Amino acid sequence: MKNSETTRTDNTINQDMPPTLEVVDDSLIKLSGSWNLRSLLTAPELSRKIRLHSYNENISWDVSSIAVLDSVSALIIWKAWGRKLPVSLQIRPEHQRIFERWQAQKIPEAEPVRGSFLRRNPSETALVLSAYVMQLIAQLQGLVTLFGQLFLDVAYLLLHPGDIPWSEISITIYEAGVRALGITALVGFLIGIVLSYLSALQLKMFGAEIYIINILGLSVIRELGPLLAAILVAGRSGSAMTAQIGIMRVTEELDALSAMGISHSLRLILPKVLALTVVLPLIGMWTSALALIGGMVSAQNTLDISYQQFFLKLPDTVPLLNVFIGLLKSAVFGLMIALIACHFGFRIKPNTESLGNETTNSVVAAITVVIMVDAVFAILFMDMGMP
Repeated sequence: MKNSETTRTDNTINQDMPPTLEVVDDSLIKLSGSWNLRSLLTAPELSRKIRLHSYNENISWDVSSIAVLDSVSALIIWKAWGRKLPVSLQIRPEHQRIFERWQAQKIPEAEPVRGSFLRRNPSETALVLSAYVMQLIAQLQGLVTLFGQLFLDVAYLLLHPGDIPWSEISITIYEAGVRALGITALVGFLIGIVLSYLSALQLKMFGAEIYIINILGLSVIRELGPLLAAILVAGRSGSAMTAQIGIMRVTEELDALSAMGISHSLRLILPKVLALTVVLPLIGMWTSALALIGGMVSAQNTLDISYQQFFLKLPDTVPLLNVFIGLLKSAVFGLMIALIACHFGFRIKPNTESLGNETTNSVVAAITVVIMVDAVFAILFMDMGMP
């Protein structure tokens, strides 16, 4: 009875001992102690020492004194041995079965870290570029398909006006339009102040202070107002639309709508597209008006141009055609933002990682497309609307 208690005590003490590597002589290395993951975290240099001695195939290894050996520690030792057992090895049968289990499994080697894009060889570069091109083509095909389905839905609603989703359209107008008035007003007002102040510093040098009205009127009504409103709506409402559709994918609401025979495009895509196409021109004009007010306040303080003079000269310096160009651009911006938001929303897979990635991609793509469309409008209407 006393001997069994002594043996149990010795095993407990041995199990609590940290892992050790002892070089008995030039031909024998002894491992002892408790080799588990928690113990190895406190002694990371042991695997390096095992690897250094494993190059000598004449060395004998004695691991029979190891009290505790888990599978992770066995994997670390086995990798340090070069993924093979030493020729001369003293080991317990239960521990040997752990090593044999790792030896029977094919553990893949870690892939080498790829260099930068410029350091790839020509074949890899061609494959990467072709993958990007194919992905871009797939995205464009998805947008074209979505646009075609939108036309079919509009044609259906013209024949069946009772099926128009008025409630969804009104909710989207409120969420994307009414609730965005505050942030667009603030940004437009501040941009007007900044633009007016910076322009005034240059106009003073030439004595052409009155032309601040021309600069503010054309740049804000024709370009900055619609562009700023579209970027803000793309970041605010576009991301919300993508996330909303993605959440419906995660919670299987889209599958439920399909099971009930409710069209996704008719109930989810069309209301968002129509609402943004209608509401974004109004937000663009609202942003332009606040930007002009901010520029007018700054011009009065820096150049002593009165509010009455500003209002009287603005219609003469900015032809009415610029207002219609700004409204047309805003409508196209709203159409593209809604289409892109819905496109990326339906690409979301039922997991949270895909939800975050596709929402980010939606915002980036929408802002990029808005700037590209704005550049196209600038080229097409270059000679129109100028005083």
